[in-house]
Amino acid sequence: MVVHLPMALSVLMPVLAGILCVATWRGWLPGKSWLLVIAAQALLVGSGFVALRTGEHDEDRVERVVAKSVIHEHEEAAEVFVDAGLVALGIALLPMFLGRSRWVGSARLLTLFAMLAVSGLGYRVGKAGGALVYEHGAAAAFAQPAAETHAHPAPETRRDRHDDDR
Repeated sequence: MVVHLPMALSVLMPVLAGILCVATWRGWLPGKSWLLVIAAQALLVGSGFVALRTGEHDEDRVERVVAKSVIHEHEEAAEVFVDAGLVALGIALLPMFLGRSRWVGSARLLTLFAMLAVSGLGYRVGKAGGALVYEHGAAAAFAQPAAETHAHPAPETRRDRHDDDR
């Protein structure tokens, strides 16, 4: 359940940043309203970090039913996502340091592009996580007591199966 907050925020952050870019540029909102973008991005990074730790906690159990390589792909994508979110947070802080400089609008626009990139990385994490559950059966690790899970990991992929084998 923890993973849903950073995933939702990764979709919402470019929208929020875009709205506040326009609203502050047009003078509809004060520059300090950009703090909302910073706070929401900090929440994305914090919840992403918690989701990473939660995944690490469940990794041993899931490895009993899913190949390590598939889990590793999802884990790597999640780490890149959180790291990129942290970079985007740093970029989001720039407008606060620039004050009323002529570069503040550019810094906000750069933040928007960084958040779009984080959103794309969030999609990658979600796709890999979905594959874990729906293609490789990771949920089976939690559907039965831990002692009853398979002793051997599942095959690397199920793509080799033919439609008539399903």
